[in-house]
Amino acid sequence: MTDTDLDRRLADYARFFEALTPEGLGELDAYFTPDARFRDPFNDVRGVPDIRGVFEHMYRVCPEPRFRVLERARTGNIALIRWRFTDGAAAGRRMALNIEGVSRVQFDARGRVVEHVDYWDAAAQVYERIPVLGGILRLLRRRLSASGRA
Repeated sequence: MTDTDLDRRLADYARFFEALTPEGLGELDAYFTPDARFRDPFNDVRGVPDIRGVFEHMYRVCPEPRFRVLERARTGNIALIRWRFTDGAAAGRRMALNIEGVSRVQFDARGRVVEHVDYWDAAAQVYERIPVLGGILRLLRRRLSASGRA
């Protein structure tokens, strides 16, 4: 694929996630190789059926998830996508999710995703909001911080 083709494929992939719905999960086959790897802080799976399972689970626990792509960049067949994830159904609730992260995406020669790895701070953005556990993690973060104010 040419650089222009890969740029177009990256833009399509980013739009796919921004518009993703439970009904759109059938389109994962068009974006991922059959043996693709998907990894985030909670999952590490291979193959489109298991990747679909990760997103089906997401829709069960977060009925109105939204991905917003903030930036994207590509060098060769490797792309980085900075994004924000929110759960619209939880807006205004204490446990409403608002997660920022970066995905490293590797494309094959045909422009399909071979590997998608999400990087985000699960401790700060999820675990610290859980009663008791959150307090312990915040205390630990302050103790390890150079300023003592983290």
